[in-house]
Amino acid sequence: MTDAALYFTGPKAVEVREATVGSPAADELLVDTRASAISAGTELLVYRDQVPTELPADETLDALDGDLSYPLRYGYAASGVVREVGGDVDPSWVGRSVFSFVPHQTRFRTTPDSVVALPPGTTPAAGSLLPSVETATNIVLDAAPRIGERVVVFGAGVIGLCVTRLLAAFPLESLVVVDPLERRRALAATLGADRTATPDELAATASADAPPGVDGADIAIELSGQPSALDEAIGAVGYDARVVVGSWYGTKREPIDLGGRFHRDRIDIVSSQVSTISPELRGRWDRDRRMDAALDRLDWIPADELITHRIPFERAAEAYELLDSAPDAAVQVIFEYE
Repeated sequence: MTDAALYFTGPKAVEVREATVGSPAADELLVDTRASAISAGTELLVYRDQVPTELPADETLDALDGDLSYPLRYGYAASGVVREVGGDVDPSWVGRSVFSFVPHQTRFRTTPDSVVALPPGTTPAAGSLLPSVETATNIVLDAAPRIGERVVVFGAGVIGLCVTRLLAAFPLESLVVVDPLERRRALAATLGADRTATPDELAATASADAPPGVDGADIAIELSGQPSALDEAIGAVGYDARVVVGSWYGTKREPIDLGGRFHRDRIDIVSSQVSTISPELRGRWDRDRRMDAALDRLDWIPADELITHRIPFERAAEAYELLDSAPDAAVQVIFEYE
């Protein structure tokens, strides 16, 4: 069998190249990939050459070694089935559905402690959404919503929608989602948002027409991927509020107004990044506990509603062209493998 892997080879250029995977070592699994999800926020930054190339690809994932300079393999949302095991591995692994943080490729070798066994009945497509649910879990842990609070989520991409679904389970006073695309606002409402708004409607918060629950919020969560939205998030919260930034902007920059009410209103800006856990939580939480929490909530996310495009892996370039040129046409794009 000829294996293949996806390579980002230059600005707005990807190639599916032949790869050599080989047989598993004594302590390894050999996994046939069935689906892998594109993390549009991060992967489009790589695709558009909007990342600092000297930055390590991911210091916490062994499969993403090296930096972010071209050419590179990237991706971290592969769902598949164990095909073969090494001599030191329990043979009961064969045939099990698993998830792993590895780049987009047809097969991969890894150790049992580097995969997550998926719940029975989980489809490969749904399994590939697990990192989005884990990221959303981390963001909600960092946001620490309290009973009766007003929360605004900026951005209804896949992460924003997963965060919305998790927050909808909290006894909040209001949950508002801000996104320019009607389709995504409709999905946010389906997943539990009390109200949705466009950025233009948000700009009218000083007027009587402002969406209730937006102005003077207790928490704003910025997940749009647009640096300008951070300024909007600061403007949406009230005194002693917190703004949680889950977006990674890469090399994109926008001016942020910190010279006005931000300072006098003692607004906190918090970074949320899934590769680490907040120092305040590390006494009780570790990555295994967080992953277990995400697995327990994986079936809360309606995969068939979020996945708008299923593209054969050999046509990978089409997926990035779609996400780059027509972001309003897609929510979640996944690769499917024969």
